[in-house]
Amino acid sequence: MAKEKTIFFCTNCGYESAKWLGKCPSCNNWNTFTEEKFTRAKGSQSSWKSTSKDREQVQVLSEITSEDKPRISTTNLELDRVLGGGLVAGGITLIAGEPGIGKSTLLLQIALQMPCKVLYVSGEESAHQIKMRADRMQAKLNPECLILSETNVDHIADQINDTPPELLIIDSIQTLNSPALESAAGSVSQVRQCTAELIKVAKSRHLPVFLVGHITKDGSIAGPKVLEHMVDTVLQFEGDQHLSYRMLRTTKNRFGSTSELGIYEMRSDGLHEVLNPSEILITQREGDLSGVAIGATMEGNRPLLVELQALVSTATYGTPQRTPTGFDNRRLNMLLAVLEKRCGFRFGSSDVFLNVAGGLRVEDPAMDLSACVSMVSSLEDIPVSDRIVFAAEVGLGGELRAVQRMEQRIGEAEKLGFEQIIVSKFGLKGTDLSRFKIKVHTFANLNEVFSLLFG
Repeated sequence: MAKEKTIFFCTNCGYESAKWLGKCPSCNNWNTFTEEKFTRAKGSQSSWKSTSKDREQVQVLSEITSEDKPRISTTNLELDRVLGGGLVAGGITLIAGEPGIGKSTLLLQIALQMPCKVLYVSGEESAHQIKMRADRMQAKLNPECLILSETNVDHIADQINDTPPELLIIDSIQTLNSPALESAAGSVSQVRQCTAELIKVAKSRHLPVFLVGHITKDGSIAGPKVLEHMVDTVLQFEGDQHLSYRMLRTTKNRFGSTSELGIYEMRSDGLHEVLNPSEILITQREGDLSGVAIGATMEGNRPLLVELQALVSTATYGTPQRTPTGFDNRRLNMLLAVLEKRCGFRFGSSDVFLNVAGGLRVEDPAMDLSACVSMVSSLEDIPVSDRIVFAAEVGLGGELRAVQRMEQRIGEAEKLGFEQIIVSKFGLKGTDLSRFKIKVHTFANLNEVFSLLFG
């Protein structure tokens, strides 16, 4: 057995050092070094038994054809949307999220639904436990879905060589270990080594691979940061475990947009796609209620109508609170300052709570106007009609600024039965309003909007 030695790894970039360092000389981050007992097995090489036909040959760039190869559909419309149209042959996709959020459930559903040979490798569950979960989903079983409960990459390699799959799912990358190293599974060196070997087989065989990744208590993906650089696509599962809705976001995608969003509903028989999320993001209520406004936002190419709820009350505990949920705190403070300075509303002695209904987090500046309307509505205790939608950015001068994709926002509001939409007068250039039945109001500043709504 080879001699054991201690090596310090930077969890952010993977830099190796023989001693602990406070600051990484490679990425300049502080306190990122972790200690590992490291042993390379004698005579060990890569775990994958590659052959000469697996090796890529040198090619002249001008002779490489650039025709688009068709993407592989996962049979899941929301996942295909987030991936940019489907899987790419040879692509590595990392799905990360909190425990119990639905990562394994989603991938098992994909394995059971895809009409091709799928190898599902689990290092966390036995084959019997996976079968119990599949039975609970009540899904039609894929006769070519192969289950392997294994953590050794050599044994996974043997299975791929014996029965080459068309899709490989690894649940999870932190449970795998390579015999080439004798460090513990989940360590920085093991995660990096196993990922590198999986990438090698994926690229040589043009095999799409899904990896499940754990996250740390601060929400970042466990293991070295270099893991996110090595893969082609990184998807983040978000949502409260106490709520039924889950959001799947793209944080990195070499083959598509990084601004797409997929929405799922968790039920007893698995995750179900939400194809019209605007209906679930708008609360069904009886009677008029102050402090509520509907905003039109965009997530990638998808228009969404989102309900913003504001509560403005007298501050009785000293310093007034500014507490947004799903909305940027600094932007909230900026909008409050604009309302005080440009419109004369006094929020200085009031607590302000702003909530995005449905557990969604919005970053689109087009939600500024709906946020301002909801806060003024709560302050004055005057309800706003639930048949009106707002879509405009608010500038520091109180002016309404144009936002992109206005036709899609108007079309979504009309489709859901809204009667009016208020937008910036500068955001309709080239827009044909005659094809919309919804009434479109255009204004230049906040005061004009408040005159219409509150008199």
